[in-house]
Amino acid sequence: MSLKATNNVGTNSYELEIEIPAKDFEEALEKAYLKARKNISLPGFRKGKAPRKLIEKNYGEEVFYEDAVNLLYAPVVNGAIDESGLDLVCQPEVEVTEISKENGVKLKATCTTKPEVEVKDYKGIEVEKVVNDVTDEDIQKKLDELREKNVRIVTVDDRAAENGDTVKIDFEGFKDGVAFDGGKAEDFDLELGSGQFIPGFEDQIVGHSTGEQFDINVTFPEEYQVKDLAGAAAIFKINLKSISKKELPELDDDMVKDSTDFDTVDEYKADVKAKLEESAQKAADTKVEGDLFDKVIENMTAEIPPVMFDNRVNEMVAELEQRMAPQGISLDMYMQFTGQNLDTIKKGYAEQAEKQVKLRLALEKVAEVENVQVTDEELEDEFKKLADTYKMEVEQVKSLIRAEDLRKDLSVGKAVDIIKESAVIK
Repeated sequence: MSLKATNNVGTNSYELEIEIPAKDFEEALEKAYLKARKNISLPGFRKGKAPRKLIEKNYGEEVFYEDAVNLLYAPVVNGAIDESGLDLVCQPEVEVTEISKENGVKLKATCTTKPEVEVKDYKGIEVEKVVNDVTDEDIQKKLDELREKNVRIVTVDDRAAENGDTVKIDFEGFKDGVAFDGGKAEDFDLELGSGQFIPGFEDQIVGHSTGEQFDINVTFPEEYQVKDLAGAAAIFKINLKSISKKELPELDDDMVKDSTDFDTVDEYKADVKAKLEESAQKAADTKVEGDLFDKVIENMTAEIPPVMFDNRVNEMVAELEQRMAPQGISLDMYMQFTGQNLDTIKKGYAEQAEKQVKLRLALEKVAEVENVQVTDEELEDEFKKLADTYKMEVEQVKSLIRAEDLRKDLSVGKAVDIIKESAVIK
């Protein structure tokens, strides 16, 4: 047993006193020596053949201490955490407080744990359900989307560029008269008014005509990801090569036949209305669920360690990277396109992350109070659903997702059902 004491040193904070016996430390020292000796040379010995005691005499008794502790670290610390029964929310901070061949090793692990949570009045929550009416304007917007799918792009040569036009341009950027990396492109298609470029860039192209060459002056945002350009003034030389615009066709029966499963505009319009009404119902249900969750969070009390919010923000950034990866877009590229840096992205996620962490803690507490049980059969069914969804073998899914974590997710889902079923919907 490596755990000698568990000390509560503050809210959600514990210090574990961990000891590694001298015998175990000596075994780890021998393993560290055997692993390292092939790279050690001493006079009179072939490389890799120097005795351990002679190496320690030449390089110091502590020469293998760090490697030996590293060999023992994971099993010893993880074993102590399991033995303590603490539910940690992040990796502990571990320091060596004593180390010697005679007495072994003593460690201190500072741990941050899940908070104690209380949730009151989670049953019978009153919320209002409002289903928005589907307007003629809503229907027309969907009809216009069909027209957009059949849009024609026509060249404009009788007027200057306007917002909404797509221009083909060559451009090159200069700071203090010197061209900078990443500031040049040829035959670039830019929709004016899209906000694709930094503020002021697109606005200054408006009003110019095909064939014009001109300069525009811009200032990069203070938080621009390229430090050398952040807050800097720049000049872009523009060559406007062409202007084009979208030309929307009239919506008629022929277009509907060619583009949908319907024969007439009236049939298509009726289907659009039905789907919008269904969507309005779903939106109302989603709003009801959100209002219920807000009430649950309001009725929860807990001193939540800030690291839990930080962890969720980091997870959300990782999820963003995963979503963009199939498109060949890295996080660095995304930040360049949007003019953001990692800090601004994290700040944008902070409020949502805090809400998600609080809700999860509250729902876990509801599941505990209600003694929610998840059967082995339910767990197995969920593994099969995930395997079908991701077109994987069940055993492969099980290798990626811990049964304990999935069981907890299912119990949280049942807690949501308890809250919904008892809610008073007005």
